[in-house]
Amino acid sequence: MNYIDEVGLTHKTILLRVDFNVSLNPNHSIADDARIKQSVETIEYLLKHHNKLILMAHLGDPEKRSASDSLSPVAKRLHQYLPHHKIILVEDFQKDDSQIKNQKEDEIIMLENIRFYPGEKSNDPAFTKQLASYGEVYVNDGFSVSHRESVSVVGLPKVLPAYGGLLMKREVVILDKIMKHPKKPFVAIIGGKKISTKIKVIKKLTSVADYVLLGGGLANTFLAAQGLKTGKSLVSDEDVALARELLAHAKKENTNLVIPQDVIVGRDLDSTESEVRKVEEMKATDLALDIGPETQADFGAIINEARTIVWNGPVGYMENQEFKRGTDFLYYAITQNDEAISVVGGGDTLSAISKKEYLDQLTHISTGGGAMLEFIENGTLPGIEALK
Repeated sequence: MNYIDEVGLTHKTILLRVDFNVSLNPNHSIADDARIKQSVETIEYLLKHHNKLILMAHLGDPEKRSASDSLSPVAKRLHQYLPHHKIILVEDFQKDDSQIKNQKEDEIIMLENIRFYPGEKSNDPAFTKQLASYGEVYVNDGFSVSHRESVSVVGLPKVLPAYGGLLMKREVVILDKIMKHPKKPFVAIIGGKKISTKIKVIKKLTSVADYVLLGGGLANTFLAAQGLKTGKSLVSDEDVALARELLAHAKKENTNLVIPQDVIVGRDLDSTESEVRKVEEMKATDLALDIGPETQADFGAIINEARTIVWNGPVGYMENQEFKRGTDFLYYAITQNDEAISVVGGGDTLSAISKKEYLDQLTHISTGGGAMLEFIENGTLPGIEALK
């Protein structure tokens, strides 16, 4: 795969896939613009080399056109980062493409939510051909959408000269490095709710990491797999057998699959009071919502010795302040280890740390959640393969 800084792209009209799928506040203002900010480097690089840009992005997963899924607030925010360029949001290029055809050098075209078009998700060849007619070159800078087999990710690079952007390069280079040549000890931290969405990546990590630390709702399933009572805690009953398989696989691979020894429990998700409970002493009314202090100490000691750290998924119920301490502790433990390469990803994880100090102590904050996990599992993504 070639990247844009390795080829001489000048005076071209470029179809650029970015990930602007940002979280919005109830009033439709942008809650977190990290993904927009991270795309600016590639946009500026291509503009500096006198290229015209047509941006493609999605917001949400709309069934049909709606104002609530419009990229309008994204276009306004992007203009704040690129004040010398006019951002033109093209509402429906299938009805009127005159703004694209009459694009001036200082204008950036942004197509309205690409998922408003049914052909996008179905990877429709006719839609691919129509989009491709507007550009001479395709660039993918959306690592975090590159696990999707859609027109703007895998269709266009089949019919146009195709390259990776600078953000794509950064993501691929570092994830490739830590999976193929990790500094040891390699510690992976996997949290979140369900084991089923992370079963394959946990299995892969037990083959390459020295320690896999488990927290969040998915850890409860592993506790149940060991025959422990979990009270009212979130347990994926259909995944208990999978958890047993993973425990056996980790043992075979000589990887330490580390499960909480104690948890913070509440009566319900809105509890303002909590208690520490040993995992062997859970009561029928207990709801495990965070890792406990003993587990924090265990995880912290392992993180402190690590030389490669990958973290995806919070280890507590982040919507309630009472159950955020475990995730906060892990974050600060990782940032205090200045000898490790640290990569953090996943939407919920990034939401948990986005306003914190010491973000610059992390080696890399991945834009990808599902994409990052799939890359770790397979070493590539459909959107990356399409660029080769």
